[in-house]
Amino acid sequence: MDVHEPQSWHHGLVARWWSLFRRTGPEIDYFRRFVEAGQPALDVACGAGRLLVPYVEAGLDVDGCDASPDMVALCAEAAAQVGAAPHLVAQPMHELDLPRRYRTAYVCGGLGLGSTRAQDEQALRRLHDHLEPGGRLVLDNEVPWSDPGGWSRWPPGGRDGLPEPDPDQPPTERQVGPDGDEYALVARMLSLDPIAQQEAWEIHAYRWHDGELVEEERHRLTTNLYFTHEVVMLLERAGFVDVQVTGEYNDLPPTADDTFLVYTATRP
Repeated sequence: MDVHEPQSWHHGLVARWWSLFRRTGPEIDYFRRFVEAGQPALDVACGAGRLLVPYVEAGLDVDGCDASPDMVALCAEAAAQVGAAPHLVAQPMHELDLPRRYRTAYVCGGLGLGSTRAQDEQALRRLHDHLEPGGRLVLDNEVPWSDPGGWSRWPPGGRDGLPEPDPDQPPTERQVGPDGDEYALVARMLSLDPIAQQEAWEIHAYRWHDGELVEEERHRLTTNLYFTHEVVMLLERAGFVDVQVTGEYNDLPPTADDTFLVYTATRP
């Protein structure tokens, strides 16, 4: 097995890009229902506040944590812009240690990023322990086959082209931020290990000012890939009961065409 050491790319210029251009998505309204039904709530892997900031702006009682101090700082900045000051901490999930207990904890797109599988198991145990009795965890997870290109690399011979080539020129496709600067991200797969169920990626971030490239960074990310019954088993092993699996933010039974599945589980 070619297993990479856990790494995360949610830092520096990459974190800045996330804060500027990842502001929407069906997850915001979907997870909001659970928060409204059970407060206080904890946003785990809160990032730059894509979900948390609209929730606290609406007066919901939500704390946040993220493994990236850069993301936490950007989340606090965004919350301050809407007149809110939620309690935010820079802690990875598997080291979660907060004084408060919650009626709801939710994880949107955070399971398996930049961690070992043992750390993912520990993270679920820590989330269990941070819930009040009867509290609920809501977690989404991207299925391993969500990207046809990536899935095609699982069979023998599919990984012959890895690592993907490193672009030798900055991209021409860019996005303009509110500061007038232009930004771009380019990601490439470095490896896929079907036995370890782990992908490794590299991302190249760019920023231009007045047409001149003034900043660029490279970061790496490892991702642990989980199938449906694995997630259910891990939740039950962590002590959760009444584990339910639904489709892609629709409360319907899951199908093979869903790219994300949602898991809800209760602390007894």
